[in-house]
Amino acid sequence: MDERYLQTLEFPKILERLSRHTAFSAGRNLALALKPSPDLEEAQRHQRETSEARKLLEVKTDLSLGGVRDVRPLLKSAGLRAILLPTELLDIRTTLISGRTLKRTITRLAAQFPLLAAEASGIEECAHVVAEIGRCINDRGEVVDTASQALARIRREIREAHEHLLDKLNRIVASPANASFLQELLVTQRGGRYVIPLKADFKGRIPGVVHDQSASGATLFIEPLTTVELNNRWRELQLEEEREVQRILADLSALVADEGAFIECTVQVLAELDLAFAKARYADEIQGVEPQLVPFKGSVGDLRPSGAKRQKAASSVQHPGSTIQLQKARHPLLDPSTVVPIDVHLDDSYFILVITGPNTGGKTVSLKTVGLLGLMAQAGLHIPAEEGSALSVFSGIYADIGDEQSIEQNLSTFSSHTTNIINILGKANSHSLILLDELGAGTDPSEGSALARAILSRLLRQRITTLVATHYPELKAYAHATPGVENASVEFDLETLTPTYELSIGLPGRSNAFAIASRLGLAAGIVEEARGLISPKVLETEALLAEIKQAREDTLAARQAVEEAQREAQALEEELRARLDRIEEERKEILNAAREEARQELAALKGEIRKIKANLTPSSILHPPSSTGEIPEQQPLAQAVERLAELERSVAPLEPAVRPLPKISEPLSVGDVVWVEGLRANGEVIELDGGEAEVRVGRFRVKARLEELEKRAVGDKPPPAREGVPILDVQHPSPGIELNLRGLRVEEAIPRLEKYLNDAYLAGLPSVRIIHGKGTGALRRAVREQLEGHPLVASYRPGDHHEGGDGVTVAELVSR
Repeated sequence: MDERYLQTLEFPKILERLSRHTAFSAGRNLALALKPSPDLEEAQRHQRETSEARKLLEVKTDLSLGGVRDVRPLLKSAGLRAILLPTELLDIRTTLISGRTLKRTITRLAAQFPLLAAEASGIEECAHVVAEIGRCINDRGEVVDTASQALARIRREIREAHEHLLDKLNRIVASPANASFLQELLVTQRGGRYVIPLKADFKGRIPGVVHDQSASGATLFIEPLTTVELNNRWRELQLEEEREVQRILADLSALVADEGAFIECTVQVLAELDLAFAKARYADEIQGVEPQLVPFKGSVGDLRPSGAKRQKAASSVQHPGSTIQLQKARHPLLDPSTVVPIDVHLDDSYFILVITGPNTGGKTVSLKTVGLLGLMAQAGLHIPAEEGSALSVFSGIYADIGDEQSIEQNLSTFSSHTTNIINILGKANSHSLILLDELGAGTDPSEGSALARAILSRLLRQRITTLVATHYPELKAYAHATPGVENASVEFDLETLTPTYELSIGLPGRSNAFAIASRLGLAAGIVEEARGLISPKVLETEALLAEIKQAREDTLAARQAVEEAQREAQALEEELRARLDRIEEERKEILNAAREEARQELAALKGEIRKIKANLTPSSILHPPSSTGEIPEQQPLAQAVERLAELERSVAPLEPAVRPLPKISEPLSVGDVVWVEGLRANGEVIELDGGEAEVRVGRFRVKARLEELEKRAVGDKPPPAREGVPILDVQHPSPGIELNLRGLRVEEAIPRLEKYLNDAYLAGLPSVRIIHGKGTGALRRAVREQLEGHPLVASYRPGDHHEGGDGVTVAELVSR
């Protein structure tokens, strides 16, 4: 990327803001030197790295590079055999420790943050360097006694010599014989040697070497001759200590020099991680998102003109395959509380955008926003836009924006722009992005307009993605008539006489000069006279643009109203669904309470049945049944058993009600799933006969009129029957556990028997008693023939002696 165009688009200002989020100088230098990458994979990797860094800082809020220093200058000095200071060695140690901590933290989360973990794995811990510096130097930057045996011995001897020296001097000062000669009873230092203050009048009374004199001359600071040797010994030991400390520091510096390449590698990796974390923090600051970086689409195909463009286009042009899809994009250098987001998009029908509109309307800002966000995306920075924004990775982004006239080079505004455009045309290719502000301005309007159209035609033939801002009306017509080129405009509020800064693609900008002049108070006569000097065709075009703009606004308003209605309907649906769920829960609670009450009654009834059975006498069991087939003493038992069956049904587990499947308004055919409203159940059509259909519902086949059926979702079949679980949760009254057919003719009894079996099955009765009497046996035979092979009858048998014998048939019904 050419540095000149980075400056034009203010990319260095972005880097300056980015650098404020770095932790140390090496990271800051990388941030300031950051360049957009023209390589798609590299740019995508940097984007993913920034996203990982944002997520990592959310997970590890305390993660930092505290204590890290750019120690590379120290490594260079050590490599030249310079002796590093203790504090400098501590900086190296602290940097290595911070790098080790960061490496271990990130690599433990390698599954979540693979790119950062791969970067962190390059950190060299240099454990022996850390240990050796820590052994020799404490946190205050002092070489400790244990750094070497010689240093420990020397410092021990220094302490002993110092104590011996002070003891001797204190005895001299404390001696009564010397009290009158001394100015003060103290021991002090001059020039690194211990002395005592002697009155000048008593010079010579205490033999010694004079090292200093007070300002008044009344006091001489002398080193008594008796302590000269002790002072000398103490000083010699100090010099020996300094030599030993320098030797230790030299050894540590040599160790650092030997490991310099590894330490430098660690610093470089830490700087890269610091940059990644700075990108993450800056992205949070601007509320940025990761853009989708996509490759060029290759050959999109010829851009065929349509409408007016079809009539005026001489030939088609091929799209370069570039992508710009910016949603709610904001210029990152503008105040986020006032900046107006813009939507910029290219589709497969155009790749050159001509933006028109009033001055200060936002045309230049729109150009800079697109260019700057493209540079940021290719540099691995998240962009201030909405999710879903996508950009191609351009080989170069070129911009001619602003007034660059040069007095030194004797270039006018027009000459400056032309020189810049010539330079751009010489470098750009079909994978470039060009941004041109006020193309053709600064010269005669007719000639400037012609040049602008010629330049755009050249860019069109070269298939270069271009955004142009202009005032020339001829360029509006050019964009309208040329395939591959599209109009766009920035809006202007005539009520407030201020631009809205909103970008509308598909509509050229309108000329608002007359309206603005009128609003500002220019005489109406002047405005009307000026309007009369304009070509009627131009006025007609302006009026048409106004109508199109109003129609577009009306359409957008209608769409927003529909979307709002949809949101309200969805909210209402969710509320109703929640209320239905609450009602269903209440229904279940009521039914379960009723069933609990029935269970208690059931337990009592079972006890009553046991008592009745216990009270049955052998004579009643052996007593033959009456001609009616009933045994009088067994009537209470039969009634109790019937009541027991009813109670057992009422306490059955609560099953979810069958809900109808989604309705489909299509003609019925065999195999369709339908809703049978009369049964409140789903079924499958097995036969169609004119206006009727035969439907399988569970084990039943029912006939119904077509208008009574509703087609449901294809592929959803009725739930299969399960043993012990009803297909339908439909409450059906019990017909009783016995059917009395005595006295009926066969043709009367059989229909009644069929209906009774259906009702008993739907009510869930496990078995029934059919009383047909003995008589001639014709009714008994007809009943049992009907039961044989009946789909609702699992088995049947004659009644036992106590059940009525051969005058009764007991049928076991199939399970629902």
